[in-house]
Amino acid sequence: MPNTRFSDFIKECFTDFTPVLDTKFKQADYVHIDLSEVSKELKNIKIPSSGEIKKGIEQFLSKKKAKVAFGGYNEKRNFYERSIIFNDDKTASPRNIHIGLDLWSEAGTAVLAPLDGTVHSFQDNEGLGNYGPTIILEHIIGERTFYTLYGHLTRKSIKNLCFGQIVEAGDKIAELGSTKVNGDYAPHLHFQIIQDLQGWSGDYPGVAAKEDLDLYLKNCPDPNLLLKIH
Repeated sequence: MPNTRFSDFIKECFTDFTPVLDTKFKQADYVHIDLSEVSKELKNIKIPSSGEIKKGIEQFLSKKKAKVAFGGYNEKRNFYERSIIFNDDKTASPRNIHIGLDLWSEAGTAVLAPLDGTVHSFQDNEGLGNYGPTIILEHIIGERTFYTLYGHLTRKSIKNLCFGQIVEAGDKIAELGSTKVNGDYAPHLHFQIIQDLQGWSGDYPGVAAKEDLDLYLKNCPDPNLLLKIH
């Protein structure tokens, strides 16, 4: 199994749709949304305003008769320009390519563990554009060890966690946080699969610069390979 390419291994974990949000949402309730730099949904939205983006996503869901909007893997976005954490001196170009999967729903929506695992780490990554409260789970399947990250949660979600705490697939592990605590975004879950945490704890980059993209895409395969939303 270790010789299997990591993305292929993730794809083979499940054969059917696997929820990471409340099970009241069925597969048919999800719809893909484009929030890239060329998005038709964003062209009339004031990018710095999380309230305007929230309103735009709600209108999109209503139009599509859906309940959860998802997407964003390997998607270049403009709305990271408002935060200094994506425009520092660590890379030659800004970090603006999203390397997780976003699932946009209401604040308070339950977040589920798609796999058995243990709590690796957690923390509140405060600041404009950051994750806010974040949980990282560790998973061991066969000889493989890997991680899943859950960002933009409520502070209550990390209040009573313990390192090493056992989590079973389907367990509610958190809730989606509001704009006030989630880094000033419309409520959503940032879900990311990580092969190697590279020493990170309670945090890991979810947005990459173009010169680092190949490394991050290899280390963080498309989460939909696991969840199979579409």
